[in-house]
Amino acid sequence: MAADAVPMVFVHGTRFSAGQWSSQVAALRDEFPVVAVDLPGHGERSAQPWSLSAATDIIASAVDSLGRGPALVVGHSLGGYAALEFARCRPERLRGLVLAGASASTRGLWAAPYRLVAGLVSRVPADRLTRWNDWLLRRLYPRNVVEATIRSGYAFHTLPAAWGEVLGRFDADAMRHVKAPVLILNGEKDTAFRAGEADFARAHPQARVEVIPGARHLANFDDPDAFTDAVRRFARRLPAER
Repeated sequence: MAADAVPMVFVHGTRFSAGQWSSQVAALRDEFPVVAVDLPGHGERSAQPWSLSAATDIIASAVDSLGRGPALVVGHSLGGYAALEFARCRPERLRGLVLAGASASTRGLWAAPYRLVAGLVSRVPADRLTRWNDWLLRRLYPRNVVEATIRSGYAFHTLPAAWGEVLGRFDADAMRHVKAPVLILNGEKDTAFRAGEADFARAHPQARVEVIPGARHLANFDDPDAFTDAVRRFARRLPAER
């Protein structure tokens, strides 16, 4: 591994855990210092109360743990919005940002269906939701891609609080707080979370958009190699740390 290799921190999406990134971590760790984190209320932090403040602290600690200075942070969905908050609060620790499935405004009418879903989740028994999620992931994706996610379980209990804080908080204006280059990386068929893609890109002078053909919201599951390659190419192009 080169001494100047860009450190990377991966931040998972709604209800998942660090296991979401098992394919990416395995593919990138020989070239880059890389770590995936559990957000508060998720994975090994299941008992920790959710807050965006705690999420930014976790990301910052992961950056520091790599010992290479500012890092490339890759955030998916909920993790993407947490990464935007990290960029606002800890700009000195950010070398680059990949927003995956997180380029939609969480304000206004767009948020209404997600508030409804977040409220409904708490009314369904967790074991039923777990069985349904396990079945769906195994039906849609290769076992080696999703097994780490399945083993880590799901943070259904955290979903209402997490999306309750994110909804109403983020739009393209959040990009003005990002002081590092940005890759907006979306699945072609992720129409909901691509809704503000162009607005998010226009709001940042160093942002570009890349779309993974045929992929949906979980683009890193749909096409792990394409997702990983996009992150790798972006990392290699980042300016050297000053």
